[in-house]
Parts: sequence; C-alpha cells; structure tokens
Amino acid sequence: MFHFVLPITDPTWIFFVVLSVILFAPMLLERLRIPSIIGMITAGIVVGPHGLHLLERDSSFEIFGKVGLLYIMFLASLEMNIQDVRKQQTKALVYGLLSFLIPMAAGVAMNHWLLGYILPASVLMASMYASHTLITYPTVMRMGISKHRAVNVAVGGTIVAVTLTLFLLAVVGGFYKGEEHGWSGAMMLFLKVAGLAVVLIVAFPPMARFFFRRYGDSVLQYIFVLCLVFLGGGMMEIVGMEGILGAFLVGLVLNREIPPGGPLMSHIEFVGNALFIPYFLIGVGMLINVTAFTDLTVLTVALVMILCGTGGKWLGSWCFQKLFRMGASERQLMFGLSSARAAATLAIVLVGYEIILPDGSRLLGDEVLNAAMFLILVSCIISSVATDRASRAIVLSGETEVTMPQDLAHDNILLAVSNPKTVVPLTNAALMLRTPGTGNLTAVSIILGDDAESRTSGQKNLDYAARLAAAANVRMATYCRWSVNPVTGISYAAREHEATDILVGLHHKESITEKFFGRFTEELVPTVSQQVIVYRGVSPMYSMRRIHIIVPPRGRHDPGFRHWVHRMGVLAQQICARVTLYGRPATLNAVRTFWQEGKYAVEAEYQEYNAWHDFAEVANRMRSDHLIVFILAQKGTPWRHPYHNHIPEQLERHFSARSVMVVVPSRLGAGTASAEVRSGIAIKQK
Repeated sequence: MFHFVLPITDPTWIFFVVLSVILFAPMLLERLRIPSIIGMITAGIVVGPHGLHLLERDSSFEIFGKVGLLYIMFLASLEMNIQDVRKQQTKALVYGLLSFLIPMAAGVAMNHWLLGYILPASVLMASMYASHTLITYPTVMRMGISKHRAVNVAVGGTIVAVTLTLFLLAVVGGFYKGEEHGWSGAMMLFLKVAGLAVVLIVAFPPMARFFFRRYGDSVLQYIFVLCLVFLGGGMMEIVGMEGILGAFLVGLVLNREIPPGGPLMSHIEFVGNALFIPYFLIGVGMLINVTAFTDLTVLTVALVMILCGTGGKWLGSWCFQKLFRMGASERQLMFGLSSARAAATLAIVLVGYEIILPDGSRLLGDEVLNAAMFLILVSCIISSVATDRASRAIVLSGETEVTMPQDLAHDNILLAVSNPKTVVPLTNAALMLRTPGTGNLTAVSIILGDDAESRTSGQKNLDYAARLAAAANVRMATYCRWSVNPVTGISYAAREHEATDILVGLHHKESITEKFFGRFTEELVPTVSQQVIVYRGVSPMYSMRRIHIIVPPRGRHDPGFRHWVHRMGVLAQQICARVTLYGRPATLNAVRTFWQEGKYAVEAEYQEYNAWHDFAEVANRMRSDHLIVFILAQKGTPWRHPYHNHIPEQLERHFSARSVMVVVPSRLGAGTASAEVRSGIAIKQK
C-alpha cells in the first residue's frame, strides 16, 4: 500500500516533482515577467528542506547539480565565437582583472576592518565576491546575442576571474590543510594547471575530430562530448582546482569542432537547458535557509557581501565601459553576466567551513555559510533581471542583426536527393549553408516513370534527410516528383518551391568516357536560373577547419557575386572555419568589403593568385580537414575564365581525396532570379 510521507523519498515521485517545477515555474513567472532562473531558485527554496520540505537535497541533486554546473561553464565557452573573442582578448583580460580586483580589494577591507575577520578568512570571503558564475548565459542564448561583443568580453573575463579565484582558493585551502603553500606551492599549482591546459588543447581536438569522422551517430557523439567534459573537470580537480575550470577549458578547445548550427550542438543545448541546468538551479535554492536571515549577524554579513560583491562588479563594469567607450546597455549586460554567484562561491564557503582553526573554531563559521546562501540568492536575482533587461535593449536596438541585403532576404536551398550514400553529406552541407533563422530547406526526389519501388526508395531517402535536419531543429520540406527526366523534374521543382540554390552531389564516374560532373549536372546548370552547388564530402562538413575558395579574375562582375559570397560567409560562420581566398586584388577587395559591411564573423586571408593553369600550389596547402571551393561562371558569359574548362582535370589530378564544392552562380543574380521564379509561378497560375 502506498503511504504519502514527507519528504518524498520515492525516486519516481522525486523526479515527477522536479520535472513539474521545471515545467510550470517558467510558465508562471513568464506571466509575471520574472526571469525563469529566479523561478527555479525560488522553487528550490519552496520544495526544499527549508521550505515545504517536499524534497530532501539527496545525492541526486548533488549529482545532477554538479552536472548542471559543469554544463553551464561548458556551454558558455562552447557558444563563444572564438574569432570574436580573439579580437576582444585584450578587453576580456582587462575586464577580468577589473571584475576580480575591485570586489577583492573592497571585500578584504570590509571583511577585516568592519566585520573583524582574520586576514585569511577575509581573503577567502572576498574571493567569493570576486568570482562569478554564468548562470544567466542561457538568457543571452535565448535572445540570440551570444556572439555580441559585450558577451564575448564578459565570458572571456570569466576565464580570468574564475581562474584567479580558484587559484586563490587552492592556495589558502592548501595552507590550512597542510599541503604545499607559499610561493613554491602557488607556483607548483600554476604549473600543474598550465600543463593540464596544454594537454587539453593538444589532445582533445584531434580526439574529437577522429571520433566525429568515424562515428556519425548523434547519440554516440553526444556521449563522447560529455565524457570529455567530465574528464576535463575531473583532471582539473586532481591537480587541485575546481572542475568548473576544466569544463570551461574543454568548451574552449572543442569550440571549433562543434558547429553552432549542427545537430550535436542542438542536442547539447537541449539536454542541458531542459534538465541539467534547471536541476542545478533548484538544488541551489534548496540550500538557502530563509529563516536564518532573521539573525542580525547573518544579515549584517550578508549585506556586506552583497554590497561588496554587487557594487564591485558594477564598478568594474562601469570602469571598463568608460575605458573602452562602450554603451550603457553593454555595461549592464556585462554586469548582469558577471554578478551572479553560485559555483565558486559554494566551493569557497564549503572549503572555508570545513577548515578547523587551532582554537577549534571554523575559518568560516555558520553565519558566513548562511550569508553566502543569501548572497547566492540575491546575486542571482540581480543578475537575472539585469541580463534580461540589457539583452532586450540590445535586441530591440538592432545592433546584433547581420546586415542582410534585400536581394538576399529570400533563402531556400533545394537538395536533389537520389543516391542514399549522399543523403547524409548533402543534408549536413545544406544545414551549414542555410542562413540561420531565415533559411529554408527543401529536399526533392525525382521518380522516373510509374515505379513503386523507386518511389519507396526515394521517399525513404527523403525521410532520412528530414530526420537529420530535425535533429538540428530545422524543418525540411520533402517531395517526391514524377518526371520524364531528372533535369526537368529538378528544374520545375526549383521554380515551384522558389529555390535560390540547388544542391547536388558530385557524380561518381564509373568509366573514363563519362564526364566529370556527370550528364545530370552538365545539363542542369544551363537549364536553371538558380545558383547550383555541387558537393562531394570526403570528411563531414562540420569538421572542416579551413575553406580554400578559388575566385575567378572577373568574378566581381558576375550577377550572382553577392549571393555566393553571402553563402560562403554563412558557411564559414556556421562551421567556425578560417577562409583563404585566391584571386585578383579587385575581386578580393570586393569580397572583403561585402563581409565587413554585412558584419559576417569570418576570419579570412586574401591571397593574390595568378597561376590559373595549375592549382598544385593550393593543393599542397590542403589537409584532410580542408574544403576546396571553386567559383565558376556560366558558359558564354564575359566573366568566365578559360581555366574553368580545365577544372575537372584539376580536380581529378590534385583534389581527388579532398572535400570539394563547385559553385555556379545564378545567371541573373539572387534578387532577379527570385523575382523571376515568383513571377513565373504567378503567370502559370493565371
């Protein structure tokens, strides 16, 4: 017989209560315009041992909470645009030092002279004010501003602040635990952390690339990434630092290996935001004892903590804003991201609480422990409100929007699906080529004749492509179409679905007499008005680290110039790959100008190139994780170069074992082609 007793101990009901909180708390607080993070912590207070005591903070909350904590730090570094962070590295260093030193100095003075704590306890308490946890990072992710420069500065500064805080904790904690201390101990700890960081940087990226190429299953890839996260966190704890620093570093080193628009990133974000991170926030709330705040001593210590911690972070953000002439919303966003305490604060107060002094007292007593919980609660509320308001202000200002030319606003990539072996590479390529947020995908399979077996096979390929796209939260429309020949079928399908690009696989030659691109592609290119992209993926698209683009000498005069430059810019951003362009100076300058004016986050090198008869020089620079892109031109156009006729033999000679993409721009340009498609459909309907 079932007996209902409190606190609930049955795992089924524990999980039900937690999931109910995760489900209903955001829904309720959204109506009250309260950030969901505050709701999770508040819900933890209500259902926890210091509230209604529905649940005990058992081992499940410790495990899931630790996972969620590492998840937050991992996601924060994984979501960063490394190219933008490199541009902001000086600012990130300055901000990290300001956000650490100002609260630290104020805290030591207030703790020692006002509250009367001994110097080691004052330093340890002040380190709680100087640290911060990026618990509001999911807010900027949801707002779509995770790549904003203020976010990059705040997250980059986190590396500095958290590292210094944990380093200080390890030194002070080691002093009282009888471990190595002093300058020699500090130097040894620094060398251990630096050595581990080198190991992570050198070993993890090759391991990830090897695994991702060998195993395409999204579940296996996700489990592999989690293994690396916890391996990095565990190794960091072994050398004497907190695991959050290890998880943060793992996110940094895997940043280029996991594209932001891919299925793997979608799975990582989904599981973390749906389960692990809310579990952690609820667990933090369960630690907070509201009744302890009636104690005058606890309240006094808590007020000093809040004043030093929040005031110090705000002052650091204000100084940084004035120093680098940033906007008020950016200052508020940096303050919001850096003012919350959770991870390091918990670690510091628990370490200090467990240290017993020679007189039998604790280095950090009960009043500090309870005050620290109050600091966590108030700082999370302030951080959530500040981040939410600043994010909304920045989004409404429009400064984060990529400047999309009007003629490129319509974006629909059509995949010609026929060969089961090319479904995966073509779908992955389409996901990386589409414009995030606005790009549409359509997959079409052409059925020749009334053949039920062919239709079944074609529909199976389409369903598989749709599932791959759905794994990345992208809806792909699929169609089976009967036609007398593939070219006619794809041509009409492209017009009917208003496609801007047609993506096809590179033909596999079965005899030496066949044409390199195959009869289908050779006939398709002059038939359609859309841009045609021919792709052969030797390695997964999301594993490419560099894109080599061969630009025709007169390519800037091509009506489809802006379209393919936009498409390559999106691809480089999506897979976080560096770009090397080869061409004439005038054309290279046109590409550079387009990307700069459009705010594309592309790290590119522009090399003048004149050896159009032979691409051996480019081939020598390529590796297995590089992609070669040839921009061609339609036959008979004045911007077509004679070397275009020799591309097939160049590809067979130098790039037979490399991933290749051949782009034939639209004959009419992006906007004109789209208008022609729409007008053609309108005429047909009349």
